[in-house]
Amino acid sequence: MQDTCRDLLGEYQALADLCETLTPAQWQTRSTFFGWTPWDEIAHLCYFDETALQSATDAQAFQADMRKLGARSAAGEQISAIAREKYARLDGAALGRHWRGLHERLVAALSALDPKARLPWYGPPMSARSFASARLMETWAHGQDIWDVLERQRPATSRLKHIAHIGVTTFGWSFVNRKLPVPGAAPHIALSTPDDSLWIWGEPSETNQVRGSAQDFCLLVTQRRNRADTQLQWRGDAADQWLSIAQCFAGPPANAPAPGAYGRQR
Repeated sequence: MQDTCRDLLGEYQALADLCETLTPAQWQTRSTFFGWTPWDEIAHLCYFDETALQSATDAQAFQADMRKLGARSAAGEQISAIAREKYARLDGAALGRHWRGLHERLVAALSALDPKARLPWYGPPMSARSFASARLMETWAHGQDIWDVLERQRPATSRLKHIAHIGVTTFGWSFVNRKLPVPGAAPHIALSTPDDSLWIWGEPSETNQVRGSAQDFCLLVTQRRNRADTQLQWRGDAADQWLSIAQCFAGPPANAPAPGAYGRQR
Protein backbone atom coordinates (compact mmCIF):
# COMPACT_ATOMS: atom_id res chain seq x y z
CA MET A 1 0.00 0.00 0.00
CA GLN A 2 2.85 2.37 0.81
CA ASP A 3 4.47 1.75 -2.60
CA THR A 4 1.18 2.34 -4.42
CA CYS A 5 0.51 5.55 -2.49
CA ARG A 6 4.06 6.73 -3.12
CA ASP A 7 3.47 6.28 -6.85
CA LEU A 8 0.08 7.98 -6.61
CA LEU A 9 1.63 11.00 -4.91
CA GLY A 10 4.39 11.05 -7.53
CA GLU A 11 1.81 11.16 -10.32
CA TYR A 12 -0.11 13.92 -8.59
CA GLN A 13 3.02 15.97 -7.99
CA ALA A 14 4.26 15.62 -11.56
CA LEU A 15 0.99 16.97 -12.94
CA ALA A 16 0.72 19.69 -10.30
CA ASP A 17 4.25 20.83 -11.13
CA LEU A 18 3.37 20.95 -14.84
CA CYS A 19 0.26 23.00 -14.08
CA GLU A 20 2.33 25.57 -12.21
CA THR A 21 4.02 26.41 -15.53
CA LEU A 22 0.73 27.17 -17.33
CA THR A 23 -0.03 30.72 -18.38
CA PRO A 24 -3.56 32.11 -17.89
CA ALA A 25 -4.17 31.59 -21.61
CA GLN A 26 -2.97 27.97 -21.48
CA TRP A 27 -5.29 27.22 -18.58
CA GLN A 28 -8.15 28.11 -20.94
CA THR A 29 -6.90 26.39 -24.12
CA ARG A 30 -9.32 23.74 -25.37
CA SER A 31 -8.08 20.19 -25.78
CA THR A 32 -9.45 17.57 -28.15
CA PHE A 33 -10.87 15.72 -25.12
CA PHE A 34 -14.46 16.98 -25.41
CA GLY A 35 -13.10 20.50 -25.65
CA TRP A 36 -11.99 20.46 -22.02
CA THR A 37 -9.37 22.99 -20.97
CA PRO A 38 -6.58 22.29 -18.46
CA TRP A 39 -8.78 24.13 -15.95
CA ASP A 40 -11.60 21.65 -16.67
CA GLU A 41 -9.22 18.70 -16.33
CA ILE A 42 -7.98 19.78 -12.90
CA ALA A 43 -11.48 20.74 -11.75
CA HIS A 44 -12.62 17.23 -12.69
CA LEU A 45 -9.76 15.66 -10.73
CA CYS A 46 -10.48 17.98 -7.80
CA TYR A 47 -14.11 16.95 -7.71
CA PHE A 48 -13.40 13.24 -7.58
CA ASP A 49 -10.39 13.57 -5.29
CA GLU A 50 -12.71 15.34 -2.83
CA THR A 51 -15.25 12.52 -3.02
CA ALA A 52 -12.40 9.99 -2.84
CA LEU A 53 -11.26 11.61 0.41
CA GLN A 54 -14.82 11.29 1.69
CA SER A 55 -14.87 7.62 0.72
CA ALA A 56 -11.64 7.01 2.62
CA THR A 57 -12.64 8.94 5.75
CA ASP A 58 -16.46 9.23 5.94
CA ALA A 59 -18.33 6.58 3.95
CA GLN A 60 -21.76 7.90 4.97
CA ALA A 61 -21.00 11.39 3.71
CA PHE A 62 -19.70 9.89 0.47
CA GLN A 63 -22.90 7.88 -0.01
CA ALA A 64 -25.00 11.00 0.55
CA ASP A 65 -23.00 13.02 -1.98
CA MET A 66 -23.08 10.13 -4.46
CA ARG A 67 -26.88 10.14 -4.32
CA LYS A 68 -26.93 13.89 -4.95
CA LEU A 69 -24.59 13.53 -7.91
CA GLY A 70 -26.71 10.69 -9.28
CA ALA A 71 -29.83 12.84 -9.07
CA ARG A 72 -28.16 15.73 -10.88
CA SER A 73 -26.78 13.42 -13.56
CA ALA A 74 -30.22 11.83 -14.02
CA ALA A 75 -31.62 15.33 -14.53
CA GLY A 76 -29.23 15.78 -17.45
CA GLU A 77 -26.36 17.73 -15.85
CA GLN A 78 -22.88 16.87 -17.10
CA ILE A 79 -20.15 16.22 -14.55
CA SER A 80 -17.98 18.81 -16.33
CA ALA A 81 -20.64 21.46 -15.69
CA ILE A 82 -21.02 20.38 -12.07
CA ALA A 83 -17.26 20.68 -11.50
CA ARG A 84 -17.17 24.09 -13.23
CA GLU A 85 -19.90 25.33 -10.91
CA LYS A 86 -18.16 24.00 -7.79
CA TYR A 87 -14.79 25.66 -8.49
CA ALA A 88 -15.92 28.67 -10.55
CA ARG A 89 -14.46 31.12 -8.00
CA LEU A 90 -10.91 29.85 -8.62
CA ASP A 91 -8.65 30.81 -11.49
CA GLY A 92 -6.16 28.26 -12.82
CA ALA A 93 -3.36 29.03 -10.39
CA ALA A 94 -5.70 29.01 -7.37
CA LEU A 95 -7.34 25.80 -8.56
CA GLY A 96 -3.92 24.18 -8.85
CA ARG A 97 -3.02 25.18 -5.29
CA HIS A 98 -6.34 23.90 -3.97
CA TRP A 99 -5.87 20.59 -5.77
CA ARG A 100 -2.33 20.10 -4.47
CA GLY A 101 -3.45 20.39 -0.85
CA LEU A 102 -6.43 18.14 -1.53
CA HIS A 103 -4.56 15.30 -3.16
CA GLU A 104 -1.87 15.40 -0.46
CA ARG A 105 -4.61 14.84 2.15
CA LEU A 106 -6.10 12.04 0.08
CA VAL A 107 -2.80 10.19 -0.25
CA ALA A 108 -2.18 10.54 3.50
CA ALA A 109 -5.62 9.05 4.22
CA LEU A 110 -5.15 6.16 1.79
CA SER A 111 -1.65 5.43 3.13
CA ALA A 112 -3.12 4.73 6.57
CA LEU A 113 -5.50 2.03 5.28
CA ASP A 114 -5.09 -1.71 5.02
CA PRO A 115 -4.62 -2.46 1.29
CA LYS A 116 -7.60 -4.85 1.43
CA ALA A 117 -9.95 -2.39 3.14
CA ARG A 118 -13.11 -1.90 1.06
CA LEU A 119 -13.99 1.63 -0.01
CA PRO A 120 -17.33 2.67 -1.54
CA TRP A 121 -17.21 4.20 -5.00
CA TYR A 122 -19.52 4.88 -7.94
CA GLY A 123 -19.51 1.23 -8.99
CA PRO A 124 -18.79 -1.76 -6.76
CA PRO A 125 -16.67 -1.15 -3.63
CA MET A 126 -12.93 -1.33 -4.24
CA SER A 127 -9.95 -2.40 -2.17
CA ALA A 128 -7.88 0.53 -0.92
CA ARG A 129 -4.94 -0.50 -3.10
CA SER A 130 -7.08 -0.76 -6.24
CA PHE A 131 -8.71 2.54 -5.31
CA ALA A 132 -5.31 4.25 -5.17
CA SER A 133 -4.29 2.70 -8.50
CA ALA A 134 -7.53 3.90 -10.08
CA ARG A 135 -6.89 7.46 -8.88
CA LEU A 136 -3.40 7.24 -10.39
CA MET A 137 -4.85 6.06 -13.70
CA GLU A 138 -7.39 8.87 -13.87
CA THR A 139 -4.79 11.48 -12.93
CA TRP A 140 -2.43 10.22 -15.63
CA ALA A 141 -5.17 10.13 -18.28
CA HIS A 142 -6.43 13.66 -17.65
CA GLY A 143 -2.86 14.82 -17.30
CA GLN A 144 -2.20 13.53 -20.82
CA ASP A 145 -4.82 15.93 -22.14
CA ILE A 146 -2.84 18.81 -20.62
CA TRP A 147 0.43 17.56 -22.11
CA ASP A 148 -1.37 17.42 -25.47
CA VAL A 149 -2.61 21.00 -25.11
CA LEU A 150 1.02 22.04 -24.58
CA GLU A 151 2.13 19.87 -27.55
CA ARG A 152 4.91 18.43 -25.42
CA GLN A 153 6.20 14.86 -25.22
CA ARG A 154 5.47 13.34 -21.85
CA PRO A 155 8.26 11.39 -20.14
CA ALA A 156 7.38 7.77 -19.32
CA THR A 157 7.85 6.48 -15.76
CA SER A 158 7.57 3.17 -13.94
CA ARG A 159 4.21 4.40 -12.58
CA LEU A 160 2.73 3.30 -15.89
CA LYS A 161 2.65 -0.27 -14.55
CA HIS A 162 -0.41 0.53 -12.43
CA ILE A 163 -2.28 1.77 -15.49
CA ALA A 164 -1.12 -1.09 -17.69
CA HIS A 165 -2.29 -3.61 -15.08
CA ILE A 166 -5.75 -2.03 -14.95
CA GLY A 167 -5.80 -2.09 -18.76
CA VAL A 168 -4.92 -5.80 -18.88
CA THR A 169 -7.40 -6.82 -16.18
CA THR A 170 -10.31 -4.99 -17.85
CA PHE A 171 -10.01 -7.07 -21.05
CA GLY A 172 -13.28 -8.93 -20.43
CA TRP A 173 -15.06 -5.89 -19.01
CA SER A 174 -14.38 -3.90 -22.19
CA PHE A 175 -16.62 -6.36 -24.03
CA VAL A 176 -19.22 -6.88 -21.30
CA ASN A 177 -19.61 -3.09 -21.01
CA ARG A 178 -20.66 -3.03 -24.67
CA LYS A 179 -22.84 -6.14 -24.33
CA LEU A 180 -20.49 -8.06 -26.62
CA PRO A 181 -19.34 -11.67 -26.16
CA VAL A 182 -15.87 -12.00 -24.68
CA PRO A 183 -13.74 -13.57 -27.45
CA GLY A 184 -11.97 -16.25 -25.46
CA ALA A 185 -8.81 -15.88 -23.44
CA ALA A 186 -7.09 -12.56 -22.89
CA PRO A 187 -4.01 -12.03 -25.08
CA HIS A 188 -0.47 -12.47 -23.83
CA ILE A 189 0.83 -8.95 -23.08
CA ALA A 190 4.50 -7.98 -23.29
CA LEU A 191 5.25 -4.28 -22.80
CA SER A 192 8.61 -2.55 -22.94
CA THR A 193 9.21 -0.33 -19.94
CA PRO A 194 10.94 3.02 -19.45
CA ASP A 195 14.05 1.19 -18.17
CA ASP A 196 14.13 -1.20 -21.17
CA SER A 197 12.83 -4.26 -19.34
CA LEU A 198 9.51 -6.07 -19.96
CA TRP A 199 6.21 -6.17 -18.12
CA ILE A 200 4.42 -9.42 -18.95
CA TRP A 201 0.89 -10.71 -18.34
CA GLY A 202 -0.61 -14.05 -19.35
CA GLU A 203 0.69 -17.23 -20.88
CA PRO A 204 2.97 -16.91 -23.93
CA SER A 205 1.14 -17.25 -27.24
CA GLU A 206 2.24 -16.81 -30.84
CA THR A 207 -1.35 -16.42 -32.03
CA ASN A 208 -2.93 -14.21 -29.35
CA GLN A 209 -0.65 -11.42 -28.18
CA VAL A 210 -0.06 -7.69 -27.82
CA ARG A 211 3.42 -6.15 -27.82
CA GLY A 212 4.76 -2.63 -27.71
CA SER A 213 5.66 0.12 -25.31
CA ALA A 214 3.91 0.46 -21.97
CA GLN A 215 3.25 4.12 -22.73
CA ASP A 216 1.48 3.34 -26.02
CA PHE A 217 -0.58 0.66 -24.30
CA CYS A 218 -1.62 3.04 -21.52
CA LEU A 219 -2.52 5.74 -24.04
CA LEU A 220 -4.75 3.22 -25.81
CA VAL A 221 -6.57 1.71 -22.81
CA THR A 222 -7.27 5.20 -21.40
CA GLN A 223 -8.54 6.13 -24.88
CA ARG A 224 -6.13 8.99 -25.35
CA ARG A 225 -4.88 7.52 -28.64
CA ASN A 226 -6.32 5.49 -31.46
CA ARG A 227 -4.42 2.25 -31.92
CA ALA A 228 -3.41 3.45 -35.38
CA ASP A 229 -1.43 6.25 -33.73
CA THR A 230 0.63 3.85 -31.60
CA GLN A 231 3.37 1.38 -32.44
CA LEU A 232 1.58 -1.51 -30.73
CA GLN A 233 1.67 -4.84 -32.55
CA TRP A 234 -0.87 -7.59 -32.10
CA ARG A 235 -1.89 -11.01 -33.36
CA GLY A 236 -5.20 -12.86 -33.18
CA ASP A 237 -8.87 -11.98 -33.42
CA ALA A 238 -9.28 -11.47 -29.68
CA ALA A 239 -6.44 -8.95 -29.55
CA ASP A 240 -7.69 -7.21 -32.69
CA GLN A 241 -11.22 -6.83 -31.33
CA TRP A 242 -10.03 -5.74 -27.92
CA LEU A 243 -7.65 -3.03 -29.07
CA SER A 244 -10.46 -1.41 -31.04
CA ILE A 245 -12.63 -0.98 -27.92
CA ALA A 246 -10.27 -1.27 -24.91
CA GLN A 247 -11.49 0.86 -22.01
CA CYS A 248 -9.87 0.68 -18.58
CA PHE A 249 -12.10 3.24 -16.85
CA ALA A 250 -15.62 2.82 -15.49
CA GLY A 251 -18.71 4.27 -17.13
CA PRO A 252 -20.64 3.72 -20.34
CA PRO A 253 -18.82 2.62 -23.49
CA ALA A 254 -16.56 5.30 -24.91
CA ASN A 255 -14.65 5.44 -28.16
CA ALA A 256 -11.02 6.18 -28.87
CA PRO A 257 -10.22 9.34 -30.85
CA ALA A 258 -10.17 9.05 -34.62
CA PRO A 259 -6.88 8.05 -36.25
CA GLY A 260 -4.56 11.01 -36.58
CA ALA A 261 -6.29 13.05 -33.89
CA TYR A 262 -3.09 13.05 -31.86
CA GLY A 263 0.58 12.54 -32.40
CA ARG A 264 2.24 10.49 -35.03
CA GLN A 265 0.63 8.23 -37.59
CA ARG A 266 1.53 4.58 -37.37
